[in-house]
Amino acid sequence: MNALATKENGTRAAATAPDPEAITRALAEPFAPDEVKWKPAAVSGNRALALCYVDARTIQDRLDEVLGPTGWQDDYELLPDNSVVCRLRLRLGGEWITKVDVGGPSEQPDDGDKMKAAFSDALKRAAVKFGIGRYLYRLPQQWVDYDPQKKRFAKAPQLPEFALPNRPFPAPGKKVEAPPPKETALPRSGEELEQRVKAFEKQLVARKLCKAGELARLVVDFGRECNLGEDVTKWPPEKFADVVELCKKFERGRMATATTKKPA
Repeated sequence: MNALATKENGTRAAATAPDPEAITRALAEPFAPDEVKWKPAAVSGNRALALCYVDARTIQDRLDEVLGPTGWQDDYELLPDNSVVCRLRLRLGGEWITKVDVGGPSEQPDDGDKMKAAFSDALKRAAVKFGIGRYLYRLPQQWVDYDPQKKRFAKAPQLPEFALPNRPFPAPGKKVEAPPPKETALPRSGEELEQRVKAFEKQLVARKLCKAGELARLVVDFGRECNLGEDVTKWPPEKFADVVELCKKFERGRMATATTKKPA
């Protein structure tokens, strides 16, 4: 019978039996900050939207650590469009539970690297359904200083307190609530506003909350109603806050719909 691994630094809750509640909480625990990586999702001048992620090996380490190497299984199916289906099975409470999701190839030039990315993406998406790394989707947006020549962040993005390990977990059955995100500075220009809208829409598409182009059309419609025209880059700064709030409202509406929608 497996037991949850215990580390000297206390980053994992110890357990003497494979209790599903304890396993679920251990799987969902935030990763150490050095395991969370960052890449620019959009670049505007010397500023970039920082997008966080963890790699597939980090996911595998978490599964091994919590369940043991024999406590989980994965298999993959390559689809005609080169996307990949991952079926991730975890042994919870004496039963094998399966979660399924699909990953897509990357935009890398090498075909082999594209396919490796699709398999990794599929595993990470399936793992999120077990709670692994799901908190990363709740992180507030961060625009930080960026060196476009060296292609690296001039200032390291920061994780909020709720995204750090060793945070207290509630009693079983009680929902873990993330604190409200801190206010994000408004765009400095119309060009940055346009980049932020595109990057935010890309995130919503990845979370399956909307289709490509939906948020952009909503923003353009807002511009028409306010007689601003369709070119977002030429809108006046006094309208930037309204656009940011429009995007947040759109996200909240889609999240509410996704939560209440019943499976077919």
